[in-house]
Amino acid sequence: MTQILVVDDDRAVARLVQRCFEGSDVEVLTSQRADEVIPLIEKHTIDVLLLDIMLPEISGLDLARQIRKIDSKLPIIFVTGRDDSETTIEAMKLGAYDYLVKPLDVGMVQELVERAIENRRLMHEPVVLTPQQADDHESGDLLVGRSPQMLAVYKEVGRVAAQNVNVLIRGESGSGKELIARAIYQHSNRNNQPFLAVNCAALSETLLESELFGHEKGAFTGADSRRIGKFEQCNGGTIFLDEVGDMSLTIQAKVLRLLQDQRFERLGGTETITTDVRIISATNRDLEEMIADGDFRLDLFHRLKSFEIAIPPLRDRDGDLEQLVQYFLKQFNRQLGKEITGLSAESLARLKAYDWPGNIRELQGVLRKSMLMATSTVLAPEWLPPELFGGPTPSRSSESHGSNEDAFDIFLAQLESRGSEDMYAESLEWMEQRLLSFVLDKTGGNQSKAAALLGITRGSLRHKMRALGITVEQVVKGDD
Repeated sequence: MTQILVVDDDRAVARLVQRCFEGSDVEVLTSQRADEVIPLIEKHTIDVLLLDIMLPEISGLDLARQIRKIDSKLPIIFVTGRDDSETTIEAMKLGAYDYLVKPLDVGMVQELVERAIENRRLMHEPVVLTPQQADDHESGDLLVGRSPQMLAVYKEVGRVAAQNVNVLIRGESGSGKELIARAIYQHSNRNNQPFLAVNCAALSETLLESELFGHEKGAFTGADSRRIGKFEQCNGGTIFLDEVGDMSLTIQAKVLRLLQDQRFERLGGTETITTDVRIISATNRDLEEMIADGDFRLDLFHRLKSFEIAIPPLRDRDGDLEQLVQYFLKQFNRQLGKEITGLSAESLARLKAYDWPGNIRELQGVLRKSMLMATSTVLAPEWLPPELFGGPTPSRSSESHGSNEDAFDIFLAQLESRGSEDMYAESLEWMEQRLLSFVLDKTGGNQSKAAALLGITRGSLRHKMRALGITVEQVVKGDD
């Protein structure tokens, strides 16, 4: 259960946040008194704190200093009634995740809180490296695999984690680069400081530059106030630059300067700011080829790869597929209330014969969708998706249900036949999975466009994709 704590004097913020997450698995705790905050944080596992800067008994900034002594990694979102740049800068320097200016926008609040929840997960949930713990692991994330290829990766993480050097993680999409980055952070000497992740491919050049370095008021259209960037906000901590190969040459130059002397200027500003961050970067692109084409700086490449870790694709991990399948079956059985004990011999053979271009994320999605469709305790070939057969599988509907029934009728019949007592929730999940996959395919995987078509925020879309096990690689047709 995700828990959010909202501290505001008039409960207006609390009511808005409760409305944002009504009907979800998020519990919103509220308080109007500053002296209740520390006991609540000590009693509950708070994932995000929304804190009004102006409280009757004490300044929100002073309260945040006390909270930092108890939980230095708790994402704090400050709420303020005025756009006072000096106050917000002071808040960000205290390690705040972000801040909101009243009047609040429901969509903006929900998206920001969801991003903070994800950031908390990245820092808080352990990444277990020891492969022998795979059978007993119940919480956090596990790097599953006992192949020689993955054992070599675990050793490299162990060698570099405690060293204050930059790390470049390379591997195909869906191979687990984020997990490796989190494992390095959690086993490092900076693990009591913030960990912030930035997807360099998800933002335009201007927005990415602002996200990393911050901006001054008026630096570009829409920059109506000064904003602190991630490098300034994460002073003393670790930044994970995902898809680093998608940075423009302009931003590459600024990142290079930061790596050289830990100094930078905000976008549109002249003040030189110093910071101390460790950079872990990741890419699925051929940086050497990009360097040859003039699209990536050679000097930045060498700065980023003080130490390099290459993650093997799933198809090259000898013997890991079966272990991953068993691990995900247990995980999804708990999530879906299923009792799938294993795969038939033919189904396992299909999984082994498939090339897995989307790697582990694709395997997760395939197993989850198949388990949703299955009506027995063993996953038979009829429940596997068409891509594992090299195309459509006509026998799936015609032999088992009749060719005139549509997919949803088939699914409802399956729910009824196994005596489901949660048909509403399971049907909504079935519908959401297909709707999101359809829209993402139509937008070519562009999450901003997909969110606009769906009428939800991009943060809500990302949250739903994660919950449903959907990845862009699975849904975009013709994606290599």
